[in-house]
Formats: sequence, structure tokens, C-alpha cells
Amino acid sequence: MSRKDAQIEEIVNLGTARLLARATDARSLNIDVLAQRVRAALEKYLLSADANATEKAIDEFIDGLHADDLCLIVACERGEQKAWSDLVAQYGATVRSAARSASSNEDAAEDLAQSIWAELHGLRTREDGRPQGKLAYYSGRGSLGGWLRAVVGQLAVDQHRKSSRLVQTELDADFDRLARDSHQSDEAFNAGATAPDPETALAKQRASGDVEAALAAALRELAPEDRLLVKLYYFDGLRLREAGAVLGVHEATASRRLTRIHAEVRERVEAILIKEHGWTRNETSRSLSEAAMHLESDLELMLTTENVRERERGVRDV
Repeated sequence: MSRKDAQIEEIVNLGTARLLARATDARSLNIDVLAQRVRAALEKYLLSADANATEKAIDEFIDGLHADDLCLIVACERGEQKAWSDLVAQYGATVRSAARSASSNEDAAEDLAQSIWAELHGLRTREDGRPQGKLAYYSGRGSLGGWLRAVVGQLAVDQHRKSSRLVQTELDADFDRLARDSHQSDEAFNAGATAPDPETALAKQRASGDVEAALAAALRELAPEDRLLVKLYYFDGLRLREAGAVLGVHEATASRRLTRIHAEVRERVEAILIKEHGWTRNETSRSLSEAAMHLESDLELMLTTENVRERERGVRDV
């Protein structure tokens, strides 16, 4: 062991002793057992970003851990039945509430709530014979209740993605209808005519560029939460209920917001094309229909670009 490692180990042991001292129920854990978990969290969240972190920074990190929550989880990992009983008793309501928020009905919510305990305990075993579950990922940095809600939400998303593709809403149907109409128009053109001449191709290319520029401008004008909802629903694959849970709103509210966003973006795009590019309303309507097939990929690229710009602005403002 290097001198640096020895110093860190000593700091961790002292910090773990303080953590055990401030825990309401230390679950009969000793420093040797808990220090391993503290060191793992320290390596992952602090030392990985700053290998030369000061003793003060390490102490502050350890002192910021949730002592009772971490002791409870480590005791559960060690197979202590009382710890498991306490975990279910204290957080059963939290898990059920999160499951209802992420499920379409009570039966699905109950199934999800039951599944989470198996996921936490672990369906596989480690080399030492102990279960290998999601409890190993709890670091103590945040509240156990908040972490459990996140685990339930992620499990719901994973189960849904395995069982089926996203259920289309009326908004999806609108995009699909526009895309289908455009595709049928293309097929009719190809069946009765030769390939477009270079002038026509260039005109279409310019029109597409105008639409993309107008769409980018419209997206930049969306409120950050509206832009996040579009990203969560269309590109992260979340259902409206799941996206609403991320934003802290009901599924019906998320649906209404998405419908409003769709209308606002289209209206703004039309206004920009008419005002800034000199298009007529008929040209605008026709071109938006022709662009519908590519609208989601364009949105994804533009949203990603805007998110990066926002993060860069945030870093500069710090």
C-alpha cells in the first residue's frame, strides 16, 4: 500500500467512525465493514474526478453521507432480516407510491412494487454467496427514499421497453399522417414522371433548409421544461406518464403540454417562414407536410444542440 493510499484509508476510517457515531441505529456495523462502502463511494464520486482531493474535501464528502440510510442498506446486504423488515416497513409506502406513478393501473403498480424488492435483494449471487442486487448501488449521497423512487422509475422504463414499443398518442398519429401523405405524394410523382430536374431539386433543398432554420428558431424559444418534455417523450423513449413523473406532473398534464407545444412550434415555424423567408401560407402548409417524415430526427439533433449550448452557457456563468 502506498503512502497516499494509507493516508486515504486513515481518513476514511476516521470519517466512518464519525458516520457510525451520528447514526441513530448503526445496525451493529463496525468500521471495517462500513469503511469499504464509504471508500467505494469516495472513489466513484470524488477521487475519480480529483485524485488529489484534500483531506478537508474527503471529510466533507463522508460527513455529507446519510448515515442511517447507508447503515440500513449495508445491513440489508449482509442478510440481516430485521434490517430488511425495517426497510420494507419504512419505505414500502414510498415504493408503492412510485410504482403507481409509473404504472397504468393498480395491478401493474402492485406487480412493479413487488418486483422492486426482488431487484433490490438480487436474483443472482456474488462469489461470496450473497445476493447481488441493486442495493450495492446506493452510496448514501442522497436520501434513500429519493433513490428508491429513481430505481422504481428506471425498472418501469426497462420493463416497458422489453414488453412493447411506445403507444402512440394523437400527436404521434398527426406526425404519422403527415409523413404518410408526403410518402404517397412521392410515390405518385415517381410513378408518373422522371426524376426532378436540377432546378427543382435545388428549390427543394433550399426549402428544406428554410424549414430546418425556422424549426431550430422555434425550439430555441421553448421554455426549458417544454424542451425537456419533448426530449423525454420522443427521444428518450418515455411514455407520457413516465415523462410526467420526471417533471413532477400527472400524465394528463404532460399530454396537454405536449399538445400545446406541438401547436406552438408549428405556429411559430409557419410565422417565421412567412415573415422571414417570404413564403405563402399554401407553401408553408405543403412544405411542412413534406418535412414531417424527418421532423423527429431534426428535432432530436436540434434539441441535443440546444442542450449542449445551455450547458456551455451554464459553465461560463459559474
